[in-house]
Parts: sequence; structure tokens; C-alpha cells
Amino acid sequence: MTRIDPRRFLVRPHRRVNLSRFDPRDTSPLKSRKKGRALLRRSQARLSELTELMFAQNRWSLLLIFQGMDGAGKDGAIKHVMRGLDPKATTVHTFGPPSNGERAHDYMWRCLKELPVRGRIGVFNRSYYEEVLVVRVHPEMLAAEQLPLERVTKTIWKDRFEDIRHIERYLCRQGVVIRKFYLNLSKAEQRRRFLARLDDPAKNWKFSGNDIAERRKWPAYMKAYGDAISATSTKHSPWYIIPADNKWFTRLAIAEVIIQALESLKLHFPPLTRRKRHQLAKARKQLRGLRKSRK
Repeated sequence: MTRIDPRRFLVRPHRRVNLSRFDPRDTSPLKSRKKGRALLRRSQARLSELTELMFAQNRWSLLLIFQGMDGAGKDGAIKHVMRGLDPKATTVHTFGPPSNGERAHDYMWRCLKELPVRGRIGVFNRSYYEEVLVVRVHPEMLAAEQLPLERVTKTIWKDRFEDIRHIERYLCRQGVVIRKFYLNLSKAEQRRRFLARLDDPAKNWKFSGNDIAERRKWPAYMKAYGDAISATSTKHSPWYIIPADNKWFTRLAIAEVIIQALESLKLHFPPLTRRKRHQLAKARKQLRGLRKSRK
């Protein structure tokens, strides 16, 4: 069956990203939604195998970061790609606007304390990247953080990019594998999805009056995303720009990126020690004896 090459979506280090050059409708080499869904089911099965291996080996952890404009399909992508995975090995954290208590800390604090432990997958639905995206587009949010005035300089966004790169490099050295996804939604498709939310009573709750206000800032967001992705896509912590106008393709592409990341780790079940093999043989003997005594 046709496979999607995840390298198609990879942003290589030092590449200057202009999001207008990426096609949100791209589904190549696939043309059939039916075939795409069949491939996704196969990918989900492979992901289940790999996450079981990672959980058993208990050395690596995987952090998946999802970013995108409202309506890009982050919730649905997480739900469908992670379907069937062992709940004890996977945690999802959704980061909304920070509370007053969270603002009293540095902006990375609330995310870093939710990092996945060894053997687990952690999913961030939005993340510390909001601080170089939403906060950049809304300067009043930066003022609300009450930073020392000496730290609010003309280079604050460049400084934050540098801090993020360093922290992600540190995490990589600790065995945290990081993959970051920007769900590249077109403005026209966002409009269609917003209208669908308004027209369907079961989806009304998803719509916020603030969505329209944010939509008006589209150019500013595209500039902020382009700068952030350009500055923070590294060899150890890469960004992937995923076409998001066709949800079936988005989910499949994300699954393939994750599979490639996990397969690169050469995961395996931990070898049994001599003592462990002895314990297993003893337990097997006891259980077989128990079965015979009940007959």
C-alpha cells in the first residue's frame, strides 16, 4: 500500500518558512479518502505496537506538540491518531489562556511540569509556543505577565526562540523525543468549518465570539507562526507543517511522522535477567500445578 513520506512535511534547520508557499489542500500521493482511512487504521495498529515497546523499555519518552489556528483540527487529530493506544502510556494536556497563578511563574512552567515520564507519550494541545504566537499578536498579554521592564526588550521574541531551542535541546539529551506539528489550515477552510459550527446545534458550543476577532489577525498570526517555526525547527526538535484542509490526510500524515520517530529509536522489550527467567519458570510451574489440582 502507498505510504506517506514524513520528510515531505519536515522543516529543516535554518530554513526560512513562508507559510503562503505551503498548500493546505495537499494530499499527495493519495487521492482517495477511503484509502487514506485504511492506511490510518494500519498506522494506528503499528503505533500501538511501538508504544507498547516504549512503555516496556522505559527509557525514552515522546512529546508531541500540536499548534494551529482555531478550527485547524487539533482535537480531532489527537483523538483519531491516538485511538487504540494504552491509556496508561499516553497523556493529553490542553493549554488554554494562563491563569493568574500560572502567570506568576515563568511562561514555560505550566508546560514543563506536565512533561511525559519515561516510557510514556505526552501530547500538548497548544503549548509554550503560545508565548511567541498569541502573546506576540496581542501585546497586552505580554504586559499582563508583569515582567521586569528591563526584560521587555526589542529582542524579546528572538530571546524566547533561543530559550525554547535550549530547553528542547536539554530535553532531547534527557531522552525526550520531541515532534512538533503545525496544522496548516487555509483561511477559506477555516471559514467553512466555522459556518459548520454555527449551523449545527451540536457544534455551537465549539464556537467562540473571539474566533472572528482572531480571524481578522490572520496575517499577523501567519507571520508569527512562520518566524517561530523558522527559529525553532532543529535536528533534535523538528517542526512538521501538515496540510490541514483534509482531515483524513492530516491524521494519516501525523501518524506517519510519529511512527518514523519511534522506529528510529530501535525499541525492544527489555532482556530477561537470569533471576527473572527463574521467577517466570517457577510461576509457570506453580500455575500448572494449580490447574492440575482443580481437575
